[in-house]
Amino acid sequence: MTEVPGHSSPDDCANPDGDDESLRPGPLWRHALWVVGVTIPGVGMGWFGASFRFGPDEFGIPLAVPGQVWPYVAAWAVTGLTAAAALRAVAARVPLHGLEALVILFTFVGTRLSLGHRPEPPVLGAMTAVVLTAAALWCGLALHRARRPMSG
Repeated sequence: MTEVPGHSSPDDCANPDGDDESLRPGPLWRHALWVVGVTIPGVGMGWFGASFRFGPDEFGIPLAVPGQVWPYVAAWAVTGLTAAAALRAVAARVPLHGLEALVILFTFVGTRLSLGHRPEPPVLGAMTAVVLTAAALWCGLALHRARRPMSG
């Protein structure tokens, strides 16, 4: 790996060119911070979206229904952390595109739908499985693409 001007080592800058599809090397603490840093906004935006409505009530998903929100928030935080950790682990080895958007979007939508409809545990488990499967497929496709010889 080549050294980036202005940085003491290649690991000093996770994405030196600003290219969204590049390797993301670095120490473990940086990966862990990234995982938490993309999960919290997704869950937070979902919670905020379920708490306030700026348009008429007859449009969109219902606001958060009364009752416990913590089990749903916790479920989506764990789901987001798991998906983000898997994506970041693969991104440290092969170029992977759209990590942040994928995690934030899935945790936002999952949290928002869960707080608006309060699904039963089997439905919540199915929603979680869809998100984790999508993250695994994203990782698998990136690994397959990186392993495939370049034709040209």
